[in-house]
Amino acid sequence: MAKVTRDDVARLAGTSTAVVSYVINNGPRPVAPATRERVLAAIKELGYRPDRVAQAMASRRTDLIGMIVPDARQPFFAEMAHAVEQAASERGKMVLVGNSDYRDEREVHYLRAFLGMRVSGLILVSQGPSERAAAEIEAWDARVVLLHERPEAIDDVAVVTDDVGGAQLATRHLLEHGNAYVACLGGTEQTPSVGDPVADHVEGWRRAMHESGRSTEGRLFQAPYNRYDAYQAALRLLAGPDRPPAIFCSTDDQAIGVLRAARELRIDVPGELAVAGFDDVKEAALTDPPLTTVSSDRPAMARAAVDLVLDDSLRVAGSRRERLKQFPSALVVRRSCGCGEPTVKAP
Repeated sequence: MAKVTRDDVARLAGTSTAVVSYVINNGPRPVAPATRERVLAAIKELGYRPDRVAQAMASRRTDLIGMIVPDARQPFFAEMAHAVEQAASERGKMVLVGNSDYRDEREVHYLRAFLGMRVSGLILVSQGPSERAAAEIEAWDARVVLLHERPEAIDDVAVVTDDVGGAQLATRHLLEHGNAYVACLGGTEQTPSVGDPVADHVEGWRRAMHESGRSTEGRLFQAPYNRYDAYQAALRLLAGPDRPPAIFCSTDDQAIGVLRAARELRIDVPGELAVAGFDDVKEAALTDPPLTTVSSDRPAMARAAVDLVLDDSLRVAGSRRERLKQFPSALVVRRSCGCGEPTVKAP
């Protein structure tokens, strides 16, 4: 059977191949509703399937969005990638995901690979991209939207949540339970990069502690972001002579590790130790006890990132488009802090 072409569709619809192209690509020129219906009917009758490879070669752009995350095995990044995939699907796009593993060279590798494939845009979830990554983005003149973090090295449009405010909410809540002080599990970096969400979580914890007249001296502890290594760090902290009465964790994965360590050491949560996290991954509601944490509207953030990365005005020199889109955080109260029934508290 001969392959159905765009010319065949145009002949059956009684229009030009250019108009067929405008219908298929939803532009760049408008098509009258009646003409659009004739073209769509002809496409259905003939069983026409557009050649996406040819379209990409002609437009020098594919229907793909590249997304780079630090580690898709971590629930937060997995949930964010899934939200982006859903939002992209609504816009007729597909998503390619690469894991940087928190390594500059892998981040640059995926930047080159995705941009070389002529993706429609790139969504970068990074824990502090290097100057090499910034140079790569500038060299390709790429459409890039930063999601979750806005690093200092890259001056592109960013979609973030209120990390400082959310951490303040969680810390204040733990203090309101009568705890003498709240310790904090930060990240592994001695000097986190500007725009790093974990650095902002630590800053929010500091502000809440200082507002209440508590000292933060000696109460900030380093721990990896994943639950397995955070569990080991928590074992050392909780088995020590100065066990804190409450811990605010910069990520839910860290908090899950803390809960596991407390159970192993037979420390009652929340009776002897109150715990709160940040991210509100789905597992947070299923931990024992259920985890008090900070949430953000990930689906809305994902839609905003996809909309922005497909927005042609991002490439216009001197564009006045807002460079930072910040979504509010909310405290999701469960039993790990000492509360009873789950509630949500806005800032």
